Amino acid sequence: MKLYSNRPYYVDYLLLLLGTAMVAMGIQWLYDPVGLVTGGFTGIAIIVKSLSGGRIPLWLTNIVLNVPVFLIAYRVKGKRFIGKTLFGTLMLSAWLYIIPLGDLAKGDYILAAIFGGVISGIGMGLVLLAKATTGGTDMVAVLVQKKMRHYSVVQIMQVIDGLVVFAGLYVFGIQAALYAIVAIFVTSKMSDALMEGMKYTKTAFIITARAEDVAKTIMERLDRGVTGLFAKGMYSGQEKCVLYCVVERKQIVELKDIVAEFDPDAFVIVSDAREVFGEGFIETNLR
Repeated sequence: MKLYSNRPYYVDYLLLLLGTAMVAMGIQWLYDPVGLVTGGFTGIAIIVKSLSGGRIPLWLTNIVLNVPVFLIAYRVKGKRFIGKTLFGTLMLSAWLYIIPLGDLAKGDYILAAIFGGVISGIGMGLVLLAKATTGGTDMVAVLVQKKMRHYSVVQIMQVIDGLVVFAGLYVFGIQAALYAIVAIFVTSKMSDALMEGMKYTKTAFIITARAEDVAKTIMERLDRGVTGLFAKGMYSGQEKCVLYCVVERKQIVELKDIVAEFDPDAFVIVSDAREVFGEGFIETNLR
């Protein structure tokens, strides 16, 4: 798998088209029918639609809320800051207008929260891969942070989205609000997984008296590189070679067997690695 940082510019816009379409599907087919307010301007739009008896559509509220935010952002941050985010915001509103309302979950809050989170999460992941957002509270948070620099953008955005979810509680009730929190969690996990990659690997630190034999066997049997880190045991005062190795998830069992074969008393630390770039894993052109 090759990952290029110098991809053609139109790829970002294709990602935005597909990503915003999936976000809109999650809203139109799963969140809106059961009243799940998951924050953001689309959450406010769902509240406004409910209070207006369905007369004010989601796409219209989304546009109306975003227009003044973009005007302020253009004045404060300039044209370069807006960039692809403007395209993403317009496309989300367009998809909300084009995609018809449907109830895939048939009123089931659990299905709406889980599958809405999955679909919207994948969509948001694609939008973030395009190095853009869909405007809304993301941009509001950036503008507020300019005046409140002691808070991070993420902290401000969490407060704003929390207020939107809290408002949804009064309109749709506590049950919908609780499931909305579940949907937010699933959405964030899916977008993170898409951004960081679904192909998790394992890293292992091995402290053993048979470092040379263990390293040689790992390289021969697993065809993985091993790095020796020279360290000193602070309790014993002895100098040791700590082996560091990255392997596929399915290879970790065999790696532990190899260590146990040579040194049953070895000390092994295994942890997850979300992204590994280089030979044998994700080959990338970082230049």
